[in-house]
Amino acid sequence: MIERRKSRKVKVGKLYIGGDAPVTIQSMTTTDTTDVKATVEQIHGLEEVGCDIVRVSAPTMEAAKALKEIKENINIPLVVDIHFDYRIALEAAKYVDKLRINPGNIGDIGKVQQVVNECRNYGIPMRIGVNLGSLERDLFEKYGYAPEAMVESAMRHIKILEELDFYDTVVSLKASDVPRMAKAYRLFAEKTDYPLHLGVTEAGSKIPGAVKSSMGMGMLLSEGIGDTIRVSLSEDPKEEVKIGKLILRSLGMRNDGIQVTSCPTCARTEVDVIKLVEQIENATEKIKKPVHVAIMGCGVNGPGESRKADIGIVGAPGNHLLYKEGKIVRRINDNEIYEVLLKEINEIAGNG
Repeated sequence: MIERRKSRKVKVGKLYIGGDAPVTIQSMTTTDTTDVKATVEQIHGLEEVGCDIVRVSAPTMEAAKALKEIKENINIPLVVDIHFDYRIALEAAKYVDKLRINPGNIGDIGKVQQVVNECRNYGIPMRIGVNLGSLERDLFEKYGYAPEAMVESAMRHIKILEELDFYDTVVSLKASDVPRMAKAYRLFAEKTDYPLHLGVTEAGSKIPGAVKSSMGMGMLLSEGIGDTIRVSLSEDPKEEVKIGKLILRSLGMRNDGIQVTSCPTCARTEVDVIKLVEQIENATEKIKKPVHVAIMGCGVNGPGESRKADIGIVGAPGNHLLYKEGKIVRRINDNEIYEVLLKEINEIAGNG
């Protein structure tokens, strides 16, 4: 069991970030926010694959006004991403569950005070989001691209809010490379008890981004650092959520959906494991109940893995062994493996 860093608890819609709350998974829409229909459809898709909190960007006042209708048509907490224009933040605060905005970037203290007042009025928190690629000039001149620069930037923004007696804050310190990102979060975690939103920003395409995100966030989460996560990919945002779930599952921090144990295949393989795994994962991505599935190519490691799973298939010459709850229940042919396995999974998940 991982011992979590002690952090304050912040309410975001119907969920919490920090404290004893489970680590949540976030993603961000790629649609034009003013296209309400497309944005809502994308959010529904994200929710189906396990997204807990969704963020949209509001670069214009028109986009901020669209948040009202978006919020009315979704079920998960809604966060808005705003840069520089406090007027957009004032409008957006009426409709969302959290603002992502850096108070030091929106002008004089009077403007910041207005945003703080609206957050208090609507009972919503803020996320301070520091990125290594957009540091204040004086901090870059002082530190260069160093983790210490991100930490000092975050503390500056926090100080502005604390001087206005606002503490309902989540913080992120993101970089596009893992060592700087990890060090920044570690340094910051020692200084405060604010809840932390983890992420390796601009991580890249699916496979490189998944590896970088897993390394960076996995290290920190295993140390107890981190209260909510976002995998940032140049990819369909549903893939961000799927990878986020896998990161949390691998650390024992989430137990939902289909978990597949499968072999890498070799000359002994009697089942097309690679094709079958892809088919099963695609067909079951919306299942919420935890179901452990073993898809094994031969009888070397297959029986042991299948006995540990809820349902398993072990390749054998001629026909194959179907395991259920640790026992062999029948033999099946090549042409019926997928249908039988999917039927059994759905029955276990209560979808049969």
